[in-house]
Amino acid sequence: MSLLVVGSVAIDNVETPSDRRDELLGGSATHFSYAASFFTPVRLVGVVGEDFPHEHIDFLSERGVDTAGLHRVADGKTFRWTGRYLPNMNDRETLDVQLNVFGEFDPVLPTSYRDSKYVFLANGVPAVQAKVLEQSEQRQLVVADTMDLWITQHRDDLDRLMQKLDGLVLNDSEAKLLTGEQNLVAAGEAVLEMGPRFAIVKKGEHGAIYFGREEGGGIEIQILPAYPTRHVIDPTGAGDSFAGGFMGCLAEAGRVDGATIKSAMAYGTVVASFNVEGFGLERMSTIGRDTIDERLREYKQMMAF
Repeated sequence: MSLLVVGSVAIDNVETPSDRRDELLGGSATHFSYAASFFTPVRLVGVVGEDFPHEHIDFLSERGVDTAGLHRVADGKTFRWTGRYLPNMNDRETLDVQLNVFGEFDPVLPTSYRDSKYVFLANGVPAVQAKVLEQSEQRQLVVADTMDLWITQHRDDLDRLMQKLDGLVLNDSEAKLLTGEQNLVAAGEAVLEMGPRFAIVKKGEHGAIYFGREEGGGIEIQILPAYPTRHVIDPTGAGDSFAGGFMGCLAEAGRVDGATIKSAMAYGTVVASFNVEGFGLERMSTIGRDTIDERLREYKQMMAF
């Protein structure tokens, strides 16, 4: 099933307590599309500058990512992010952000992308995310990511967008900020009242919680722990990789029932566990679907009782 992602493509500089890497391929749409490509072909829409290395495009294409929607701006500069992780590897400081061409991102879908059935709106301005939906003429499932900046400064646009979403992905602090609820279960249920029929609340190293509306009016809750990763090298893009594995699995299955959603969350969790084991996409580039399936089997055994 066709899967479309729209979001940032960036160059990252990442510093951890033990190492630093510069000029890494990054961005929310990048991490998402690479993770999803293990399950299904992906169509990527983003914007880069003239300085964006051609080898990065080749790197994505080799994974089955369609980059026809990646627009290069002549004389423009690519979105750049520099961050430092604290010793706990959960918290980070943003040292520098240069939006560059991404600051004026106005996505236009190629004609060949407009029949995409599964659509993921990676973290971005809600009004821009809404423009994508206007061009997605045959969408069947739409899931979006958001963040605290849009919740506090673009709330009206975000509220309108949520009425058009099937699913919303956000972290625990964002769920509480969005709903005003301090209890995470109450917050997850409150998100569903805002429009989406399901929400996934990410809890970092503690996994994720799924909230979904049932046909009888009740709410289904599923909790999955994170895969216990011994060596966390770089957490950048872990949430986007989770979303990519999740959506890629759904697109591969071609259905969105309860059992498939649970399986997709498990796959997303496992894919994210590989992402954090290297800087940027270094670790992800060394694995295949068989590697992912093997870790999924281990993950299932850990939860069996």
